[in-house]
Amino acid sequence: MSTDTAELLQQHVIDPEVCIRCNTCEATCPVGAVTHDSRNYVVDADKCNHCMACVPPCPTGSIDHWLPVLRSKAYTLQEQLSWDELPAPQALDTAQDASTITQVSGSTAFETASSSVQATTSTQAAAPDTDNFSGLGATVPPWSAAHPYTNLHGPKSPTTATVVGNMQVNEVGTDNETHHIVLDFGSMPFPVLEGQSIGIVPPGADASGRPHHARQYSIASPRNGERPGYNNVSITVKRVVQDHQGKAVQGVASNYLCDLKTGDSVQVIGPFGTSFLMPNHPGSHIVMICTGTGSAPMRAMTEWRRRLRASGKFEGGKLVLFFGARTQQELPYFGPLQKLPHDFIDIHFAFSRTPGQPKRYVQDAMCEAAPKLATLLQDGQTHFYVCGLKSMEEGVLQALRDIALGAGLDWTAIAKDLKQQGRLQLETY
Repeated sequence: MSTDTAELLQQHVIDPEVCIRCNTCEATCPVGAVTHDSRNYVVDADKCNHCMACVPPCPTGSIDHWLPVLRSKAYTLQEQLSWDELPAPQALDTAQDASTITQVSGSTAFETASSSVQATTSTQAAAPDTDNFSGLGATVPPWSAAHPYTNLHGPKSPTTATVVGNMQVNEVGTDNETHHIVLDFGSMPFPVLEGQSIGIVPPGADASGRPHHARQYSIASPRNGERPGYNNVSITVKRVVQDHQGKAVQGVASNYLCDLKTGDSVQVIGPFGTSFLMPNHPGSHIVMICTGTGSAPMRAMTEWRRRLRASGKFEGGKLVLFFGARTQQELPYFGPLQKLPHDFIDIHFAFSRTPGQPKRYVQDAMCEAAPKLATLLQDGQTHFYVCGLKSMEEGVLQALRDIALGAGLDWTAIAKDLKQQGRLQLETY
């Protein structure tokens, strides 16, 4: 038997029972090895180079799985797409297979692969690609972030929350109807921090007759609850009524959530997230850049800082918000934002579909505020948070780089520090 056919491959796979289909893995994979259909996210064994770039950002750990297989019997994409759970380990066919597989350069195949992975990961962490913005987002939290609890309730054992509030938070009658939904966990412990997320499991089954998988939503409330002192959280949900091509669809989870009534029960998993967390040390600055429902974690951070300020027990640094939407009427939380004191938060809006006005995006607003951002980029106490559609990410990072270079700053050094110190957090989808 040839070495090629008997070579042991530690095949990188995604656990379909734990995955919440947040798209983080596909978005972060630098070689395009991750793909998906309407049901599962999967890894192409022919493309995956075990670089590990997708592992740290995964909120559930579903992507951190490795199945020992003969390379000649590696699981195909079609096989993986059909999985409801990970398969049992493959059995070796012959004693000759076992002899060949267990000896690779004097060590096990898995030890050899692991060494390569660790070396690749270390190199990537030390040298983010500042030319095409690949890998610039941090995978570690700020040093002063509070300790997060994660995966307290998994897909097989969700907890139940009760709806105690559901209100539309953009102008009634406009497109992109968006709701603010408050969920109460009663006596069930469910500690969350600003920047974390939860999974909502819609009732019923999909077209194949299988239960719906969970959908991920960022927490929009601060750590001590939407209502201070209560065991509740809020989320921001846009009702999906058309796909990316403009065809009419009914988003399963979004329509279910937007139609919930007070007293209804909801199945929840999580919480998730270990890096997209806010700094907690006095004097730390927070720059928030978001579009649409990407405002949820920004609202949570802003409200926590507002409550700290009201208590008089915390001296926060600057808060700056760049918030984009198609129109003012579609922008969530516009009214409450207008009531925040100007000496507490500096807000810059960007609307891309205002009748009679040129298109303006968050990166345009950032460039207009270049002197302010250049100063903040030089301050090691500044933390940047980006949340919204994946399409905004490159434009935002391009704007930060242009602002740095325009001010005569060393963008490569700044980008490296932002990543390594957990001060540039990206959550785009």
